[in-house]
Amino acid sequence: MAKIDWGEKLELKIRMLPESPGCYLMKDKDGTIIYVGKAVNLKNRVRSYFRDTEHTPKVAAMISHIDDFDILLCDSNLEALCLECNLIKLHKPYYNILLKDDKHYPYLRVNLKEPFPRLTLARRMEKDGAKYFGPYIGATAVRQVIDAVRGVFPLRTCRKELPLKTPCRPCVNYEIGKCLAPCAGKCTEEQYWDMMDGVLAFLGGDYKQVLDVLNREMMDYAAKMQYERAAVIRDKIRDVQGLMERQIAIQTDRSEQDILAIAQDGLDAMIQLVYVRGGRMVGGDHFSLPREGSEPAGDVLAEFLTQYYQEGNLIPRNILVQELPDGAQAQLEQWLRQQKGAAVTLVTPRRGEKHDLVLLAAKNAHDALEKRNARASVREERTVGAAAALGKALGLPKTPRRIEGYDISNTQGVLSVASMVVFIDGEPAKKEYRRFRIKTVEGANDFASLNEVLGRRFAHGLQEKAEREEQGLSPIGGKFSDLPDLVLIDGGPQQLRFARQALLDMGADVAMFGLAKKQEEIFLPDREDPICLDHHTPELHLIQRVRDEAHRFCITHHRGLRGKASIHSQLEDIPGIGPKRRKALLTKLGSMKAIREATEEELLKVPGMNQAAAKAVRKWAEGAQKKD
Repeated sequence: MAKIDWGEKLELKIRMLPESPGCYLMKDKDGTIIYVGKAVNLKNRVRSYFRDTEHTPKVAAMISHIDDFDILLCDSNLEALCLECNLIKLHKPYYNILLKDDKHYPYLRVNLKEPFPRLTLARRMEKDGAKYFGPYIGATAVRQVIDAVRGVFPLRTCRKELPLKTPCRPCVNYEIGKCLAPCAGKCTEEQYWDMMDGVLAFLGGDYKQVLDVLNREMMDYAAKMQYERAAVIRDKIRDVQGLMERQIAIQTDRSEQDILAIAQDGLDAMIQLVYVRGGRMVGGDHFSLPREGSEPAGDVLAEFLTQYYQEGNLIPRNILVQELPDGAQAQLEQWLRQQKGAAVTLVTPRRGEKHDLVLLAAKNAHDALEKRNARASVREERTVGAAAALGKALGLPKTPRRIEGYDISNTQGVLSVASMVVFIDGEPAKKEYRRFRIKTVEGANDFASLNEVLGRRFAHGLQEKAEREEQGLSPIGGKFSDLPDLVLIDGGPQQLRFARQALLDMGADVAMFGLAKKQEEIFLPDREDPICLDHHTPELHLIQRVRDEAHRFCITHHRGLRGKASIHSQLEDIPGIGPKRRKALLTKLGSMKAIREATEEELLKVPGMNQAAAKAVRKWAEGAQKKD
């Protein structure tokens, strides 16, 4: 790695660092925290970044952006680990692993403190004394389990706070045998909890106990020749067996554990997490980690583990991990114990059944990474690749990073508007989209309207770019200062000539082309013959997407303005309803339909409305209804 001049300030800070545990926060020139780490010895750890030694590509990239750092001292390595997790969650540094999707798979929750608990859905685990089961992969899996539980056990589903002071009448669920009706005093707390013990065993994966009870009940009913009741129990048995079949049995014991494995390709990494409950694989998920492909696998897994289990996810008693950094196991187990409130065992198995499970998870991680890369390849061909191919087709000196498309819309020359859409690296950048109201052109003159819009866009852009450069800022980030590499005009050679002249008048020499709709012919300013691209090429599809998006964005804006104009023109007919009251009516009531249907009392609640104005609106509404 090339030597970087860190300056006297950093050299002095490094020499003054204590040899104590703690966290360090690396910052860039803007003061933004780009990385948070922990260390047993802060001095040695921080100094290692600034030595002329080989670093992984991610670390080397991070080091090149370091301008300063801060430290936070801790009393122990465990405290440093906890603080590191909290700082990463708070600051979301670019070079730390970030679980960006922030999705929380559902759990089933039973409040053990209630005398007659229900089965409820929870998105996060809380330390509230309740019993949690899961996680379940999506709502469908949860519904299957809830249906199976309620099909077997007569759990209450109501939200009443029990016990009630005065028993109420039982609902229909009691009548059909789906509830014990504790609200009506039909069962005692002890009887209800006898049933709940079965529910807890069932959710914990002990299906055998439930099936044994159900089989005995079915045989008893059959022996008494109560065949209809026996058939009901038989259906419950089938529900339980169906649920068991959907879960893969992978262990002979009934342990609950998570399995973590990783796949890397030199650029990115994929972590596979498999959930085992009651000896059965009940689900799993994978996490894509950009920039982690060249990092040591154990380091990535350890960092992922701390962030994942800090997010309110269930921590099982056993976690199988493909790899961990040397000396990290005891520290991580201690941290997990602190999070769970009970002992947690971390294992990196090297043989036997558990090793096979880790290999299975690793295989799934490799499969997920390959599929992600395949999708990324297709996406790249459709976006960045398409932009590069378009640049070649148009004879541009470089790939157009930023492409802008424009469109004009009006109704017989009234309410003329224009749209500007932006594609960056072949993808729509919707935050960069802009709308324009045509100010200087009267009537339906698309050529003149386009000239006005281009003139305004580039006048703003050139001025803002110059101002940002004076301040030492990049043009990227301003409202108009990031100028396009390529401009798409929806039209043929005539529209293109007008647009080209508008840019030259502004002193903006930007590549542009026109797309004629009929044959999808491409016209260039200095070329007489059009270019015809193959209809199946990514570059033509990119052009069409820009053109269609500009049209959609423009039409949507125009329709909105037309609708507002129609509403305001109707309200203008009402005596005593001026601009302020029109705005207040629409803000409060939301639509013309609501205004027409509002009573006089409701109208009086609108700010600025008095008795006379409310009566005028009602009179107008009644007249409008008669016309309809």
